[in-house]
Amino acid sequence: MTPKTILITGATDGIGQATAHQLAAQGHRVLLHGRNPARGQAALTQIQNATGNAHLEYFNADLASLRQVRQLAADVQAKHSRLDVLLLNAGVIAPKRTLSEDGFELTFAVNHLAYFLLTHLLLEMLKQSAPARVVVVASQVHHSGQINFNDLQLERGYSGPKAYSNSKLANVLFANELAARLAGTGVTVNSLHPGVINTKLLRAGWGGGGASVETGAATSVYLATSAAVEGVTGKYFSNQQESTPSAASRNPALQKQLWDVSAQMVRVAA
Repeated sequence: MTPKTILITGATDGIGQATAHQLAAQGHRVLLHGRNPARGQAALTQIQNATGNAHLEYFNADLASLRQVRQLAADVQAKHSRLDVLLLNAGVIAPKRTLSEDGFELTFAVNHLAYFLLTHLLLEMLKQSAPARVVVVASQVHHSGQINFNDLQLERGYSGPKAYSNSKLANVLFANELAARLAGTGVTVNSLHPGVINTKLLRAGWGGGGASVETGAATSVYLATSAAVEGVTGKYFSNQQESTPSAASRNPALQKQLWDVSAQMVRVAA
């Protein structure tokens, strides 16, 4: 396997760290993103020591800040000339409605808008590195999500699980729309359900349980590196198998409307 340069958001704990560990063990150049420098350095050191892979780097940014998302993209571009895989993994669930630095509902801001903006900013780099891949970590709870353009920020009837489900539907809609827009460029885009995994996010939102983070990383690693999915795009995977996402996520009009609204929110051209 030719080593790839792979950026993973939310790579300092949980599924993201397990994903980084597995990809580092395969010999890839792994760029770990996090928002706590001490935790980031600890994760990097632990993975280096465990895998013997010295080609690891840490990038710091709070994805609740669009300014810091822009800086993250600039930092990656300043240090690297290619990016083979963008693995959008970071996620939050907020028990109480909270606003981001930019005034957006926090879960929507981190789980969707940050994904949208970071991908937009790194898109030319991915195209120039083609064949390249974008991997979007969604969740099966996207099936219960709704996109209500009259209340995207959940000012009415907020709950953490509802906000999270909505953001995961946004992830699949985004991945499907991006895949269609990138047809013929050599950049593929797929989304996935990692499984019900014992992470701090699951404990915060649903009380706990679930499988290991190593199990949760498996489908991300598969979509990032497997030759079996070379050229496969616009699909949704679970347990390393293609699966059927919700009907809403496959609605082209909804995909485009969310894209246009998101572009307006983060102030980029649609």
